[in-house]
Amino acid sequence: MSAVVQPVTDALDELLDGAEIQSLVDGLDEVVVTLERKWGVGRLRRLVDDDLRLRFDAQVDRFDAALIARRLAAVRVHAGGLRRAWQVLDAAATAAGHAPLSPNVWECVLPSSGEVVSLVRTPEEAHHVADQGRVFTVAEVGVLIEALGSDVLDVKRVFPGASLASVRSKPPDPPF
Repeated sequence: MSAVVQPVTDALDELLDGAEIQSLVDGLDEVVVTLERKWGVGRLRRLVDDDLRLRFDAQVDRFDAALIARRLAAVRVHAGGLRRAWQVLDAAATAAGHAPLSPNVWECVLPSSGEVVSLVRTPEEAHHVADQGRVFTVAEVGVLIEALGSDVLDVKRVFPGASLASVRSKPPDPPF
């Protein structure tokens, strides 16, 4: 091969390897997205025993190292291993009696805009239903209540059972 053809051939091989690596990543991502929809983002690996979680994490590390090094043969091997590892987690969580994520979603209509927002308990549940619109967790609602100031909490304390119809800002104190 001539000195000019070799760099072109090497570049083409690298480009093709990159396309195959991306294809392997895309296929693995589909498995991950499917199982995260079922179990919740980040939840599945926490449902299995420590030994299985450690083995799963080691497989993730091997796959990541192969991906960073852009070693096609290693990415092939470890993508397949990680795909199987996700399936093993799914089976182990099911065998242990854990239930897939099934969030309770409360919806409310915002009075001024008519927009519907959803309320859920946890970030995992929020991620599970995020494609359905705007979602807030109970913790986020707590942050919003605190941001309103102590007057709102005082009203609820002084008038137990009172319904909150609107909140208005207090006018600023006069400068004199």
